[in-house]
Amino acid sequence: MAIKTRLTTPKTHYRAVIVCGLVLIGLCQPVWALTPVTLQLRWLHQFQFVGYYAALHQGFYREAGLEVTLKEGRPGLDPVAAVLSGQADFGISVSSLVIDYLKGKPVVMLGPVFQHSPNVLVAHGQDTRLVDLVKPASKIALMGGDQDVELKAMFVNEGIALNRLHFVPDAQHLDDFISGRVAAVNAYISNEPYILSQYGVAHTVLRPLTYGMDFYGDVLFTRQAVLTNKPDAVAAFRAASIRGWQYAFDHIPEMIDLILHRYNTQNKTRSHLEYEALALQNLVNPDLIAIGHSNPGRWLNIAKTYERFGLVQIDRPLDAFFYEPERSIDLTWLYWTLAIFLIVAVVIVGIALYIHRVNRQLALALEEKSRSEERHRIIFQTSASAGVVWREGFIVTDWNRQAEVIFGWTRHEVLGKSFIDFLLPPTARESLAQQFSQLVRNRALPHSINQNLTRDGRVITCEWFNAWLPDRSGEPYEVVSLANDISERQRLEEEIRQLAFFDPLTQLPNRRLLKDRLTHLLAALRRYGKQGALMFLDLDNFKPLNDLHGHDVGDLLLIEVARRLTECVRNIDTIARFGGDEFVVLIGGLDADAQQQAQQVAHKILTQLAQPYHLARAEDAATIEHRCSASIGVALLNGKTNEEDALRRADTAMYRAKESGRNCVAVDTQVFGTTPIDTAEHIAHRRIQLNLELLQHPHGSTL
Repeated sequence: MAIKTRLTTPKTHYRAVIVCGLVLIGLCQPVWALTPVTLQLRWLHQFQFVGYYAALHQGFYREAGLEVTLKEGRPGLDPVAAVLSGQADFGISVSSLVIDYLKGKPVVMLGPVFQHSPNVLVAHGQDTRLVDLVKPASKIALMGGDQDVELKAMFVNEGIALNRLHFVPDAQHLDDFISGRVAAVNAYISNEPYILSQYGVAHTVLRPLTYGMDFYGDVLFTRQAVLTNKPDAVAAFRAASIRGWQYAFDHIPEMIDLILHRYNTQNKTRSHLEYEALALQNLVNPDLIAIGHSNPGRWLNIAKTYERFGLVQIDRPLDAFFYEPERSIDLTWLYWTLAIFLIVAVVIVGIALYIHRVNRQLALALEEKSRSEERHRIIFQTSASAGVVWREGFIVTDWNRQAEVIFGWTRHEVLGKSFIDFLLPPTARESLAQQFSQLVRNRALPHSINQNLTRDGRVITCEWFNAWLPDRSGEPYEVVSLANDISERQRLEEEIRQLAFFDPLTQLPNRRLLKDRLTHLLAALRRYGKQGALMFLDLDNFKPLNDLHGHDVGDLLLIEVARRLTECVRNIDTIARFGGDEFVVLIGGLDADAQQQAQQVAHKILTQLAQPYHLARAEDAATIEHRCSASIGVALLNGKTNEEDALRRADTAMYRAKESGRNCVAVDTQVFGTTPIDTAEHIAHRRIQLNLELLQHPHGSTL
């Protein structure tokens, strides 16, 4: 028996080796059998596509069996054309993808990333309204085609005919806007408002969402052939991409580091990417809405808007436009087979048992429905958000405990009343009621941020999220709206921004914001070929005022100097407090006569600052008259200038102005207003003396 066992052992070993080999091959298969696919992005790399970067670098695509290549977009590239021609398997488009579908192109929408479109209109000035743009001289720059439909629809919804507006092509974009050649320009809410704020350009952001236009943004799609031939790859790619987006919004600082090191082809700063991340997170709203969620009724409303502008005709249903993973596997035959067997089983068991079983199932269903409604009722009442349930006519049918806390009215006081009459400010009731009515008729309920009233008359800012409740036979449709009071959050965000970027005494930009704006100005000079100037300004005769009257009076002088400087330059220029009694003026958009133009501005500043100061001290109501001049050093800027060189040259020029008798201007090595002392040894010696004076007698009241 032992001999027989020994003789068969080698065969057993061979079989074991073969089995182990097959197991190893099976385990290794996912590594070498990755399916290659390509994603075409809409534009140059930026935070707008961070979810796909996260899915790639966190290995989500490889875990799904995919080898993904990301193709960067560029001006003039059409992602739809790239996908339909086979240059890419997947692409990122906008809501106009439904136009391509209705025109017969074989596109399949996999899901929108942004629940709300980032497309906005930026206009000059604060609190500008759409009606303010109805002027022949008010040019509105748009991209043209179907990309601007939602912007034009804002005017239509406000009752403004498009033939009353002056639309022009978007040629030089922000350059046209900053220079005043156009009154308004199309923009992305995550990009241009940040740039304009850095330049100090007063502007108003007009959002289509505010005027009842709620389009999707950045829609992931593929072509029908890819879905037919590789349904598993499509499902895996969509799931891994959504997972990447969720990871990205949970790890924003990490994603910004990734973009800065791997994808920063637009040379954006960290603060710009942080602003973009916050803006896009509000559009996606991943905490309340599943990424990729799509509403067919809302898509139909978008298609009708395009049809109203004559871009397409709705001549077929949108069913094939939506991605449905289940349709790749037809299980109809299985359902029929199971149904037949169930019928046969019921007949065999008997009519009595069948009736008993049906009755039992109905009883369980009713019991489960009752428990489910009770669970939802408990969740609604204990929600951390203020909850309102309402029906047609905005009549309140339910009101939770948090709504009582935030708004002040009890549930019994508001039931059966229209919330338009007590929750909305009187000045906005009529317009908002019309917008709400239109949205309800179109079955569209967007996320919104509104001003609301409380019972004690306070006005608070609330962020609202709305959803239709399940239909009940014979009962009116109802909507549940959840609100969070974000007034304090907005105040803190503004306070943090003010502390981070502005001087608390003069309210001027501080060094940090100055450096950021200088970086942007130099980048603009390199791009557009213009010139600029940086002025370093130091007050003369400031120390005696502090020594004689104290730092509180010195603070009053610095505040008045800041006000006078503001009157000497344009809104698009930057005035910053560098520290103590030192200020910096940053000017862009100068032409070939940049030196002469900078000199004119500098002498205008000297004239203004030399006027007598009347400083009223609060504690004794005394008015102190003081005269104070300034020394200004100017460095001219062009596309080849760097930040350190600009500040160094302006600082050196300022010391030359000090050496030349003060109350004058020096442009690099040339002094205007006096005879220059330009020997290098004498300038260096005088600068050492001035620094020693500053150390012994610090001038400036607060830093």
